[in-house]
Amino acid sequence: MFVLENGAKKKGEDPRLQAISQAIRVVPHFPKQGIMFQDITTLLLDHSAFKDVVDIFVDRYRDMDISVVAGVEARGFIFGSSIALGIGAKFVPLCKPGKLPGEVISEKYVLEYGTDCLEMHVGAVQHNERVIIIDDLVATGGTLSAAIILLERADAEVVECACVIGLSDLKSKFFTKNNKTDKAFFQVRSKLNGKPLYILVEPRQVENGF
Repeated sequence: MFVLENGAKKKGEDPRLQAISQAIRVVPHFPKQGIMFQDITTLLLDHSAFKDVVDIFVDRYRDMDISVVAGVEARGFIFGSSIALGIGAKFVPLCKPGKLPGEVISEKYVLEYGTDCLEMHVGAVQHNERVIIIDDLVATGGTLSAAIILLERADAEVVECACVIGLSDLKSKFFTKNNKTDKAFFQVRSKLNGKPLYILVEPRQVENGF
C-alpha cells in the first residue's frame, strides 16, 4: 500500500495486500491491444479479499471525521458504499450524465480521446462536510480531479482520494527519485488539486491472464 502525498510513503507490509492483488484478474489486450485490464469482479467473488479491501479503508478513515464518502461511477459505488457503512458516513454517487433524476451540478473532464462528465445531486453534500472520494482504479487522475472540483463547488472539503489499484506508471510520476523531486510528480498532483491519493495495490502484469 502506498500514499501519494507531499512526499512518498513506502509500501506497507500488510499481509492482506498480496491476497487482494492476487484476487484481481488480469485480462490482456482488453478492451484493446496493449491494455492489461484489471478486473475487480473476481475480487468481489472472493469474500475474504473483498472484506479485506473494505476493512483497510475503514480502518484508515474511521477516525478522520469523514461525513461523506463519494463514489465514482460505477465501480466506486461498490467500494464506496461499503466504506460509508463501515465509518458511519453517508454515501454520495458521482454519476455519468443522465443517471440522476433530480437537479444536478456537473463537471466535464478531458479523456485521451474526447471528454466525459460527472454529475451529483444538488444538496447531496453540505457546506464544509469532510469527504473522501473512492474509485477502483486511478490511471491519469482526470476523473478524480473532476470529482474533486465537483465536490468543492458544493463547498465540501475533500480530504483524500482513494483507489484499490494505481497504475504502475502513476507510481513513477508521483514518487520521488534519489531524494530529488520528480518533475512529473507535480504535474500529476496538480490534476488532483494537491489532494492526497491513497492506493492499496499496483496492477499485476501477466502473460495470458489470471
